Amino acid sequence: MAYKPRDERGEIAILRILNARMVLSDDEKWNYLKMKKGFEGEVMFDSLTEKLQCECYVLNDLLIELDNSKFQIDTLVIQDTIHLFDVKNYEGDYSYENGDFFSKSGKLTSNPLSQLKRCDSLLRQLLQKYGYKLTVEPSLVFINPEFTLYHATKQEPIIHPTQVNALMKKLNSWTGKVNGKHKKLADLLVSLHQIESPYPRVPHYSFEGVRKKMNCSLCQSFSVTVNGRKIVCDNCGCVEGVDAAVLRIVKELKLLFPERKVTTNLVFEWCGGVISVHIIRRVLHQNYKTLGSGRWLYYE
Repeated sequence: MAYKPRDERGEIAILRILNARMVLSDDEKWNYLKMKKGFEGEVMFDSLTEKLQCECYVLNDLLIELDNSKFQIDTLVIQDTIHLFDVKNYEGDYSYENGDFFSKSGKLTSNPLSQLKRCDSLLRQLLQKYGYKLTVEPSLVFINPEFTLYHATKQEPIIHPTQVNALMKKLNSWTGKVNGKHKKLADLLVSLHQIESPYPRVPHYSFEGVRKKMNCSLCQSFSVTVNGRKIVCDNCGCVEGVDAAVLRIVKELKLLFPERKVTTNLVFEWCGGVISVHIIRRVLHQNYKTLGSGRWLYYE
């Protein structure tokens, strides 16, 4: 398991919920789908690093600030060499010409190699600042098997989809041992990680302006049926326990409306009344701290 696991970023989680419960503009929806696809690619890469048998520290999704400059690391594997990975989930045919990337629609406005080089430079500066003299090996990983890049030279630190398995074998071939120095560095990087807030690309929304009804945890469809202690999606067949659904609702409410106090009635309203107040109250009592009393009772 990764020393720092990857969590769904708050911005993506909020957009995922809003995409199901309100109408996003074309730009907002495009932005959400782009971030979602990128996150899915990172998770694909995680599924491979989780299988590493060598000794190492794997750190996922770090956001670090150095001298007023923020940089994000998709994946870092710490051995005697620090392996820095920027993961892209691009799909289709691309070309690399004179330092720029092109798709069928034209030149990419955001150059992934430039992003990697900036991240590499700032990471090296950070290591120097804290007295670490480890080698950094940066790589731009294209994880999607449906991706093809033409004209890239071997000199560029690019890992093509067909080379990902070889990359994992290379990491696994290290026979050394991690020690206190490696752990101290991993702990330092985790301690420097920042929670991204606020979320500038999230559209304005209000409690009154979003749809309030139980939906599927997997496909987000509102075509669900409560069957005893289970919620069954009529669209994709996903089955979710009622207790898990209540906890998911509370998580959504805390994320979207952190200023609101979580009450039984609030959760009841959010799920459209399909889960009884009795069940909601039981789940909240079992999983959260009770504050207040009577009509002012709420949960944290």
